[in-house]
Formats: sequence, structure tokens, C-alpha cells
Amino acid sequence: MANPNTLSDREAMGLADSFAARTPAWLLRSDRDLLAAEPDELVRIAEDVKQEFSRRHAAGTVLGLVGDPRVRVYDPPMAEVPAARVSLGLAPDEVDAVVELWRHAGVEREWIAKECPVHEADLAAFRIALHPVTNAEYRTFLEETGNTWLPTSWRFGVYPVHLANHPVWTVPAEAADAYAAWLAATTGRPFRLPAEAEWEYAATGGDGRAYPWGESFRPQCANTVENGPLSTVPIGVHPAGRSPFGVHDMAGNVEEYVADDYRPYPGGEHVADDLVRTRGSYRVARGGSFTRFGDLARCRRRHGWYARDIYAMGFRLAETV
Repeated sequence: MANPNTLSDREAMGLADSFAARTPAWLLRSDRDLLAAEPDELVRIAEDVKQEFSRRHAAGTVLGLVGDPRVRVYDPPMAEVPAARVSLGLAPDEVDAVVELWRHAGVEREWIAKECPVHEADLAAFRIALHPVTNAEYRTFLEETGNTWLPTSWRFGVYPVHLANHPVWTVPAEAADAYAAWLAATTGRPFRLPAEAEWEYAATGGDGRAYPWGESFRPQCANTVENGPLSTVPIGVHPAGRSPFGVHDMAGNVEEYVADDYRPYPGGEHVADDLVRTRGSYRVARGGSFTRFGDLARCRRRHGWYARDIYAMGFRLAETV
């Protein structure tokens, strides 16, 4: 595949012009019993690795309609991440292997070179949200602040009530910053976006793994274009993809802004890739998305918003301990 930024959105997703059927026409036809289940039971099913994805997806969908107890605007569920000295980044002699592995997705060498070199960072203890910020949470932010950062994924700016427990997308980095500042001021808790190094540590557990679940890409562990429904899904319905700290959706669903603008790692070279050429300075995003191949699901992958619909930009919160 060519550089996906030179292709149409469907071409960049590896889709033909014909209709791609990734989900049943009626999601709950085989799982109508879920309509009578209590929310806590629906959460158990949605996060049960032994259940088929179709049933997890259906359970999450019902939760989005009846009220998902995991969506707590003022007290989001958080994972505790201990202080550590962590090794981050990619060794230069590994770049070519990564590029070759993902050549079919149009990955270019300069994109991977941004991950170099390996370096160490001392990180204080912090908390990170178990899930990305959802549409329901973002709606509350808009209602209480009067801000006009309407997600472009909300058709005509209308709140998608049936997607309440799906990650919000696409919003600018400034909106993510404002959301964290609003929640911090409202609750008195030091919410913020995670630093880039914190995000990578939370995704890997500090052992340098390639993906939150291990060394090899597994399409069933994340909502990416390889195996996903070509849309966002409810939070937490890919439980096999949780990070070592129990954090959901760090490899797929939506890309996630962090607190840092792009700059080279210590000892690294500035890479003027297509993001630099088109946007100049840009906010780094981490994690894969439903519109992208699994190369973005790699824990070390550094990317950002290219101002196209195929870039599904969301965010998750961190909290200073």
C-alpha cells in the first residue's frame, strides 16, 4: 500500500468500493436476552474474554442505551501506576524490521524513526483512566461550560445518544486540554492529559512490550481496521487487549492525545515527516483506532492529527498522585 495520506479514506483502510459487511444487520437479534440483564451483568459480559466479540459488543451496546456504570463523569475509574525508572522508545537497528512488518499498511520509515532512540525516564506515580473519555462525558462538559468544540463525529453537532459509552472523536487537542482543566476545577482533583512517557509506560507495564498484551499483533485484542466493525465500539469490549495495569482500549478504538507536542527524544533526530510538513508543530497522539491498521496499535508509535476524517482523535485522562 502507498502512504495512506495520499489515498482516499477507504483506500487507506484497505476497503474496496463495494460494501464491507463487518457487523450483522441487527446487532441484538441473537442476544435479545441482554435486554433484560442488569447493568452490572452487562458489564461482566462485555469484559469477559470467554464471550464471543459479537456478544460483548451487544452487551456494551445495551449498556450505552440503559446507562453504563463505568461512565462516571466526575469520578472516572482510574488505574494506579507506580513510580518507576522506565525504558522507552525503539532501538535504531529495529526500525527497518518494523517498517517491513507493516509495509502492507503503507508505513514509511520516517514515521517509525520518530520512536528512536531507546532512553530512560524517571516517572512519579500517577493514575490513568481505565477508558478513553466517552461521548456521554464530553456532552456533560459541553453542557456545563458552553464550549463550542463539537466533535466532528457528531453529525451536524447532534449528540449520538445510542453511542453514549463510545469514545468521543474527533476533537482538537485544545478541547481535550479544556476538558481535563474543567474536570480538575469541578472536582478539585488534579486531572490532566497523560505525558507521552506516562502513556507508553501505562500501555506496556514498563517491560518494553510491543503491544499492551505482548509482542505480537493480535487483531482480536483491539478495535482496528483488521478485525473491527469499522466504527467505534463501547468501551472495554476488547478485554484481551488490556494493558498490564488493566487499562482498556490503549491499542484501538480511537487515537489519544497526550500532553506533549512532538519533539525528538533525547539523543534522537528531528523527523520532518508529513505531519511536520503539513502542520508544523503538532500534539502527539498514541494508540490505534478503528480506522487504522495495527501499526498504530504499537505502544511505541508516535503520531498525531492529520486533519482528515480517517484520523479518529480522542483522549483519556491522567491524574497526578
